[in-house]
Amino acid sequence: MHDLAEFRKNLDLFSKRLATRGDTEYLAPFRELDRNRRAAITEAEELKAARNAANSEISKLRREGVDSVEAQRRSAEMKDRISTLDRIAEAIEEEFRGLMAGIPNLPQESVPVGHSANDNIELRRSGTPRTFDFNPQPHWDLGPALGILDMARAAKVTGARFAFYIGMGAKLERALINFMLDVHSREHGYTEVLPPFLVNSDSLFGTGNLPKFGQDLFKCENHDLWLIPTAEVPVTNLYRDEILEAEQLPISFCAFTSCFRSEAGSYGRDVRGIIRQHQFQKVELVKFTSPEQSQTEHEKLTADAEDILMRLGLPFRTVVLCTGDMGFSSSKTYDIEVWLPGQNDYKEISSCSNFEAFQARRANIRCKTAKGKAEFAHTINGSGLAVGRTWVAIVENYQQQDGSVLIPEALRPYLNAERITKDGVK
Repeated sequence: MHDLAEFRKNLDLFSKRLATRGDTEYLAPFRELDRNRRAAITEAEELKAARNAANSEISKLRREGVDSVEAQRRSAEMKDRISTLDRIAEAIEEEFRGLMAGIPNLPQESVPVGHSANDNIELRRSGTPRTFDFNPQPHWDLGPALGILDMARAAKVTGARFAFYIGMGAKLERALINFMLDVHSREHGYTEVLPPFLVNSDSLFGTGNLPKFGQDLFKCENHDLWLIPTAEVPVTNLYRDEILEAEQLPISFCAFTSCFRSEAGSYGRDVRGIIRQHQFQKVELVKFTSPEQSQTEHEKLTADAEDILMRLGLPFRTVVLCTGDMGFSSSKTYDIEVWLPGQNDYKEISSCSNFEAFQARRANIRCKTAKGKAEFAHTINGSGLAVGRTWVAIVENYQQQDGSVLIPEALRPYLNAERITKDGVK
């Protein structure tokens, strides 16, 4: 969330930068509210000055023994009007806070201006997509054929966009989770944390999911509890309403959770397979930094996520999102996209975002500078990685002509196997 005083003071600048995101619909009501607020404050100040003068006149009339009833009546009327104007100004301030909650973050100057994913800019690639001497199959065919994935029975049990991982399918998912957590906690310097999978509304407001994106979430009936869309929400709110010491920063966490999303805005997208599910597993990376550290730590976090793909031998590319394709709370986002031969395309497997002070202001997370002054911290997060999509990438990239799937060398110690076959493992 933005600082209201700064937003008012620099409205034209904010408007210009937010327009690059395509977000301008709130500016007209903001300006109208600001005019009404200024009018109420101006009238109240003028009336207060007039009432002070009237009260001085009343005192003078009393000293002189002159009737002051009419002057007192006018003073009382002014007092009532001032009270009304104060209530109007207070109500407008409340409207301002509601309006500010729906205004997205400012993009950094280095973010390319664009309208959609077509305007994102590729920064780098790692690995070369494999050339097959047979027709590669998508995971929604490979998984059932190997007996490691069952979406049909999941649809019976729960509904569309759910899956059963079975046998080596479940073990591969678990191996990926442990592998990612081990690398990030042992080698990349993150502290592992296992957070709650349910959060309250204040937590979702803090990360920018509420109030604007409530339709994308699952809420527990009769409770102020929501299923988390990502571990970003509980982990970021770990320090809500707290002040961090300068020497603590940066703080780096990694967390495994299941994630739950209604996918309200994705109708018709990735309907086959497990690319876009209502429930999926993810290992999340979250950092709390000082403003001076955040850009460097954003780059480090992105490299940490990329390292997982490199160790697994999966081809990927990294793109910087344009202004029109960034998430609501982000000031800059790198998307890491893994190559999926079954779909002959790159698919996003991690979004690594710097939110600067946007989330910290909403969640009231502050940090002390070296001089002891408290300011809003910066928050950064990204998937390290989305486990289900990594599962898909392994199954599709390591498939063999006989229908089996080789297990990447980095995962073999976790599975005690080299290959997934229809009959089990080898």
